[in-house]
Amino acid sequence: MRGTRVVRGVGALRVLAAAGLMLGAAVAPAAAESPSPTSSASSDGDSAPTTAGTSFRTATEIEQGEKATANGSTGDYLYWSFPADLGQRPTVKATVKLPESGKRGAGQTWRIDVYDGLRRRQACQYGAQTRTVTPEASSVDLACTLRTVRGWAEPWADDPLPGTYYVRLTAVSVGSADLGRPASAEVEVDSKDIGGSAAVDGSLGKPLVPGIAVKSASDEESDDSAVLSSLDPDDGWSSGWWTDRWIWTAVGGVLAALAGIGGYALTKGNGRPRP
Repeated sequence: MRGTRVVRGVGALRVLAAAGLMLGAAVAPAAAESPSPTSSASSDGDSAPTTAGTSFRTATEIEQGEKATANGSTGDYLYWSFPADLGQRPTVKATVKLPESGKRGAGQTWRIDVYDGLRRRQACQYGAQTRTVTPEASSVDLACTLRTVRGWAEPWADDPLPGTYYVRLTAVSVGSADLGRPASAEVEVDSKDIGGSAAVDGSLGKPLVPGIAVKSASDEESDDSAVLSSLDPDDGWSSGWWTDRWIWTAVGGVLAALAGIGGYALTKGNGRPRP
C-alpha cells in the first residue's frame, strides 16, 4: 500500500509540474499582448515644441518622451501640459540654462511644480524640485517624480488621476537686477508603467482633460464641440477595469485548484480494508 501511495504521489507531482509549465507558456504571451497605457514621443516626424505658455490655459502641449524647449526671461512663468494615464508614474525633468555669470548678480532659486487636471498641485515622491544656484553656475537641473496615477479616488483626496498634467517652471527667488534677463529651458516627461500593483477598484467616467465636460454636454447637438486638449496616450485612455492583476489572480486560482487535487491524490487511501 505504501508503494502505491508513493507512485501516486510522484504522478501527482508530475501533473502539477506539467500544468505549471503550461500555465507559464500561456501567461507569457497574454502579458506581452496586454495593452500598455504608457505614451511615447510622436513618430510622425513633427518637431518638439519650442515655446511655452504663460498660464494654465495657454500651456504648451507635449507628448511623453519628447523634449520641449523654450526661451524666456528670468521671473517669467513657463507652462507645459502632458497626458498621464492609469498606472503611470510620471517623472518631469527640466534644465534651465542661465546667462553668463558675469551678467548675473546674486544666486537664484528655480522651482518646478506639477498640477493635475483639476489644477491641484501634486507632491513629488522624490527629485530635486527646488534648487538654488550660485552666480557662477551656468545651468540648473530640476526633477519631480509624481505618485502613481490612480483610476479612482475619494472626492476629498488629492491623489493623481488620469488626465492632463501641467508643468510650471519659474524662478522663485531672484534679485531685482536679474529680473528679465534671458534664460532657456528644456523640459522632458517620461513615465514608468507600474501595472496591476497600483490598480484600485474603481475608475473615472472621463479623464480630467480641459474641455471634456463641454464636449460631453454638446455631443448630441454638434460634432464640432470645443476640445481644449488634443493630447492623449497612444493606446487611448484606459477604461479602468483591466490590469495584469487579473491574469495573476486567475493563475493563482488554477494553481490552488491543482494543489488541492495533488494533496488529495497524495493523502487518499484505498478505502476501508476488506474484512
